[in-house]
Amino acid sequence: MTDRVDRAVRTAVAVARRHGLVVDDPVLLNDGANAVVHLRPAPVVARVATTTALLRPDTDRPFRREVALATALTAAGAAVVPPSDLLPPGPHEHDGLVVSFWRHLDVLPGPPTAGEAGTALGELHAVLAGLPPLWDGSALDTPLEDLAVFAERGAELGADPAQVARTAELVGALRPLLDGPATTLHGDSHPGNLLRTAEGLVWADLEDSCRGPRGWDLACLRTTRRLDGRAALDAVPDPPTDAELAPFVWLRLLHAAAWWSVHATREPADRPEATRRLTAAVDEVSAGLPAPPPGRG
Repeated sequence: MTDRVDRAVRTAVAVARRHGLVVDDPVLLNDGANAVVHLRPAPVVARVATTTALLRPDTDRPFRREVALATALTAAGAAVVPPSDLLPPGPHEHDGLVVSFWRHLDVLPGPPTAGEAGTALGELHAVLAGLPPLWDGSALDTPLEDLAVFAERGAELGADPAQVARTAELVGALRPLLDGPATTLHGDSHPGNLLRTAEGLVWADLEDSCRGPRGWDLACLRTTRRLDGRAALDAVPDPPTDAELAPFVWLRLLHAAAWWSVHATREPADRPEATRRLTAAVDEVSAGLPAPPPGRG
C-alpha cells in the first residue's frame, strides 16, 4: 500500500470512528482518483479524494454535489448507491483530505449488457428530469472546468505542452456546439459505474454530476470501451444519431484524456498510454470540428 493510499485509509477510519462507527478491518476496494475503502465490519464505504485535487482544487464541491444528488435520487426511488445512514455522509475534511460515506452493497459478477446500460441510463434520466436544480453552476461546468485546470496544469502532470495548448483551443471551439435543454446529469455514466447487485443494477460515482444537455451523459456511454456504446445508446429513449452527439463525444474524449494524465501520476508505467490517448483525442476532435468560415478581405 502506498503512502498516499495509507493516508486515505487512515483518514476514512479516523472520521468514521469520530462518529462512533466501529472499524476493525478496513479494506481498499479501489485506488483511482479517489481511494474507495470498505470500513469492515460496518456496511459503510468511504470515498477519499487523493489525486482528484490535481484537476479539481476545490474537491469539496464535487463531493457535496454527489451527496446531495444521491440523497435526492434515493428519496425519489432511483437505482443509485445511497449515502450512508449510519453516520453523516459528509463530505468531511480530515488531514487535508475530503471523504464521504456510502452504504456498502454486495456487487455481483457480470457487467451490464449494452441494452441494460442504455435502459438504466434512460430510467435514471427520467428521475433526474423531475428533480429541481440542487446547486448553482453553468452548463457542463464539471468537464469544462476540469479542462480549464488541465490547460494550466497539464504540462505539470506530464502531458506534452503543445497538446495541452491545442486541447484548450479545441475546448473553446466546442463550447458553442454544446447546446440543448439543461437537466441534472450523472456526469460519468459509463457502464463501469453501473453495478450489478441483488436488488438490480444501480448507478454509483456521481462525483462528476453537473447540469447541462443530456448529450453529455449519452456521450459518456457512447464512448465506453466496455461494451458496444452505439447499441447501448439505441436502448435509451429518443437516441441521437452519432452526428448529433458528436460535439459531446469530442468533449468526452478530451476530458477523459486529461484524467488519463492524472492517472499516470499514480501509475507512471501508463504514461505512454496517457500520451497516446491525448494525442488521439486531439487528432480526432481536430479532424471532426467544422472548419471556420473563410475570412473577408
